[in-house]
Amino acid sequence: MAPIRMIQVDAFTNEPFAGNPAAVVLFGELPDDATLQKIALEMNLSETAFPVKRPDGDWDLRWFTPGAEVDLATLGSAHALKELSLVRDAVTFHTRSGPLRCEFDADKIVMDFPNSPVDPSPPPADLLAALSNCLGAAVVDCGISFDVVAQLASPEAVRSLTPSLDGVAKIDTRAIIVTASGDIDNGPADFVSRVFAPRVGVNEDPVTGSAHTILAPWWAERLDITTFRAHQVSARGGRLGVKLLGDRVELTGNAVTVVTGTLHV
Repeated sequence: MAPIRMIQVDAFTNEPFAGNPAAVVLFGELPDDATLQKIALEMNLSETAFPVKRPDGDWDLRWFTPGAEVDLATLGSAHALKELSLVRDAVTFHTRSGPLRCEFDADKIVMDFPNSPVDPSPPPADLLAALSNCLGAAVVDCGISFDVVAQLASPEAVRSLTPSLDGVAKIDTRAIIVTASGDIDNGPADFVSRVFAPRVGVNEDPVTGSAHTILAPWWAERLDITTFRAHQVSARGGRLGVKLLGDRVELTGNAVTVVTGTLHV
């Protein structure tokens, strides 16, 4: 097979070596799923994306962690296609979550996602205690969407977490989103978060766009606002603009290219 073009992007940051590192691999036609998973394991990043252009000018898009296929990871792909002059002012991706549109606004990318609120019914009675136990911190509230949300009392509590990853992996969910409101001392933010996903091969995701489709309705209900400055406070860290628009969530972020090259498979 001929060499395949690839690009590595740091998403949700405007400087290299921060934010969420993602590989974008540009096949003309995708190989089988097993090969895609092997490539993601070889890249060993939180996400490896595989966009393929459609006859109508849109793009099909799939994403894999080192351990599994996932539903949402868009910013790096949009940046890579723009960087390679494969799209201009906007791009629509067709994904397992449905169509996702990204628009380019100067140095920022604006992404449109489905809103993913937690289940309104009470979570299982033992979930709060199980979360507190595996995180090693008091969880004051929790909820279940496609991931589990665990709210702590303060940004400092989120920052200082040293969870038991074995314990996190025992919770029946793809990932645990840990969050708290406010972050005045470390750059203004309305809420902070960290995301742990050992079940899909990502002990801690540096920055997670998809988590904010859950966090937007979560914090809208609690803070009574719909536009947020969000800070994911992993070691690499990243910042997002978040806006709740009815049944959609608009995410805004930056990205930078750190590696370009070819893949031989």
